[in-house]
Amino acid sequence: MKPDFPIAEAHSLSPLRRPLALLCVMAIAMPIAFSVWSALLNNFVIEVAKFDGSDIGWLHTVREIPGFFAIGVIAIIIFVREQVLALISLILLGVSTALTAYFPSFGGILMITFLSSIGFHYYETVNQSLQLQFLDKKEAPKVLGLLLSVGSMATLVAYGVIVLGWKAFDWSYNTVYMTAGAITALIAIFSFFWFPMFKAAHPQNKKMVLRKRYWLYYLMQFMSGARRQIFVVFAGFMLVERFGFDVHEVTAIYLINLVANIVLAPVIGRLVARFGERLALLIEYAGLVVVFLAYGGIYFFGWGVAVAATLYVLDHLFFAMALALKTYFQKIADPADIAPTAAVAFTINHIAAVFLPAGLGYLWLLSPAAVFVAAACMAGGSFALALLIPRHPAPGHETIFAPRLTQAAQ
Repeated sequence: MKPDFPIAEAHSLSPLRRPLALLCVMAIAMPIAFSVWSALLNNFVIEVAKFDGSDIGWLHTVREIPGFFAIGVIAIIIFVREQVLALISLILLGVSTALTAYFPSFGGILMITFLSSIGFHYYETVNQSLQLQFLDKKEAPKVLGLLLSVGSMATLVAYGVIVLGWKAFDWSYNTVYMTAGAITALIAIFSFFWFPMFKAAHPQNKKMVLRKRYWLYYLMQFMSGARRQIFVVFAGFMLVERFGFDVHEVTAIYLINLVANIVLAPVIGRLVARFGERLALLIEYAGLVVVFLAYGGIYFFGWGVAVAATLYVLDHLFFAMALALKTYFQKIADPADIAPTAAVAFTINHIAAVFLPAGLGYLWLLSPAAVFVAAACMAGGSFALALLIPRHPAPGHETIFAPRLTQAAQ
């Protein structure tokens, strides 16, 4: 087993072996499998498995169950280092993605999706923890924006290959899934041998942590998970079901999203660093209210495909501002709470995710517009919660109701 390498001494390493390089490599590896899976999913389940709105709802409910149990990470990191767990999770995500097309039935798709979801959600939980432990508070918003841009560039390459090659070479779903999944798994294996095992400055609590002073963060995580499901599950499904988008057309929309992220994510990070988390989150939630209501307008007023595609791009762009929620928590948290709270927050984020997709899948059969109106209401609730964030959050000053203290109130 590799010895621990203190973060404080990482400057002595080659830049290609430092913690930031590890975060960048993982930011590249994860979306190659996950984003390719997402880009092909709606066409795959409609064309191969003949899914309807209810079926897609159940699929995403099953996909979110591992996220609900992300709190299990706390038990695992007692025995396994966070960095190792992140890489193992990436390998599981990659292998499961590679095997997706071998299970073209309703039950088979649910099973392989569940396995890939374990990899995805456990990776995301630990990755968020590692980011907040490895990054300085002052630089975190900028670096998180940079990492988002790096991941978008990796996905841009993958999507560009799909757009150019899907029709030209008559690729199958199996070919694309196998290739993307294998790349992710191989990058994770390489990372295990290439990078030292970094030791953060503050040892992490290895038990569940629930603190009263984090209550606003918990509530905002819950609301984030609820409204995110509607975008993830139904926005892309609408493009295929209502407007008949083919794989290369869906992927082309994703490409536009990625270009916007590559250009604007670092800018968003700098804006958060300069103007604070409160303003960034208020802009995000106000924008999402408008976008979700406009989604509903597609069904009420019969707006066409150009409006739908534009809204999808704007929707994705507003979600990029969610990095401000991570840095808000970093500013108010006890450094030893980062890992266990990341796990707790992921579970809270997925409470609604477990039942909303299936429930809203049935509502979708009656009124797709009603699904998006519900999402607008959720975004409005998040806007109200963001008003409670102070301009300069800190331990003891987590909300506008809490006086600023030098010691964190427990």
